[in-house]
Amino acid sequence: MANNILIVAEERDGSLRKVAFELVTVAKEIAQGLGGVVEGIVLGNNVGACAQALAQTGIAKVYHADSASLQFFSPEVLAATLAEVIRKTQPTVVLFGATGFGKELGALVAAKLDWGLVTDCIGYQVDGGTLAFQRPVYAGKAIATIKAKALPVMASIRPNIFPPASARDASAAAPIEKIDVASITPRAQVTEKVTKEAAAVDLAEAKIVVSGGRGAKGPEGFVSIKELAGILGAAVGASRAAVDAGWIDYSTQVGQTGKTVAPKLYIALGISGAIQHLAGMSSSKVIVAVNKDPDAPIFKAADYGIVGDMFDVLPVLKEELKKVMAER
Repeated sequence: MANNILIVAEERDGSLRKVAFELVTVAKEIAQGLGGVVEGIVLGNNVGACAQALAQTGIAKVYHADSASLQFFSPEVLAATLAEVIRKTQPTVVLFGATGFGKELGALVAAKLDWGLVTDCIGYQVDGGTLAFQRPVYAGKAIATIKAKALPVMASIRPNIFPPASARDASAAAPIEKIDVASITPRAQVTEKVTKEAAAVDLAEAKIVVSGGRGAKGPEGFVSIKELAGILGAAVGASRAAVDAGWIDYSTQVGQTGKTVAPKLYIALGISGAIQHLAGMSSSKVIVAVNKDPDAPIFKAADYGIVGDMFDVLPVLKEELKKVMAER
């Protein structure tokens, strides 16, 4: 078995997600340590352009599975196809993004192949031919190092932790090999996809996230939060309390039972900082918290804190940030 690394590149609406390019960065470093090469696979419908983009990142080879049966997310078909490719190519490590797509598909394929799977990784280390991953545990209060007893192994990598590779890293595009999609009939089929109004910025991949909590006091509070996000070109997030109250859509929830984010800047407005929320955003590079309770747990995680009512702070914050953004 060659020490090759296979990345499973996720696409959405005909374009590769940013986490796919982040996986290339991780895979290249692991391959360098293990002495192998990096290969990638793109699965979907009308994803030829995605395969071409992946082939430009300086990896050795791209596998391309394209079928109308993959127009909608079909985990059984995807898992069967991917498992067959892995059996044939025998990589040492398979990497997924720690997204909804990667979490479900990774678990299915690992079960099919009886491989180990380390989820939601934020670090890795190659030492003497052994591979270890770091991942948050106890809702982000500690970091565990998980060492693979033996290879091969699978892992999912948290988005926004590692820099993305450029789609122009190669002097020549990697060869693309078309592969057949598994001819199985899934037990469940998607017959229609109903799309909600798309957010201006994807929460999972945003560089800046502005989140609101119970301190927003209602849907009207999120109007101001969205305005601040608009100034910064940021995504809008929320705590579970705000979501459960119906003030904002569930898709914005950040936390242990919501989405995990790792932006360069996370602004928490009126969020107390329950451990479940911290688990979803503690990997943020810089955390700014605004809360009127000086003893709120969020301040222990924050790099910068403002003690005050968010409705008093937000107008000043918006005006000052407008000036800063205008000077750029």
